[in-house]
Amino acid sequence: MKYAGLLVMPAGFFLAIAALLLFPAPGLRAAFVVCGLAVEAMGLAVAVRGHMEARGEHQA
Repeated sequence: MKYAGLLVMPAGFFLAIAALLLFPAPGLRAAFVVCGLAVEAMGLAVAVRGHMEARGEHQA
């Protein structure tokens, strides 16, 4: 799962950049930038959860 999160983060970044370049109206541009940032946050959450150890998995 951590690799999926690492692949989703750039997708959100490119979504935000594409919105800035393609949409002339500030309302649509802002909506797509917020969506792109949300996709990046979800990718970061998946990547972080993928790197965390499960509880009780490692007890020495």
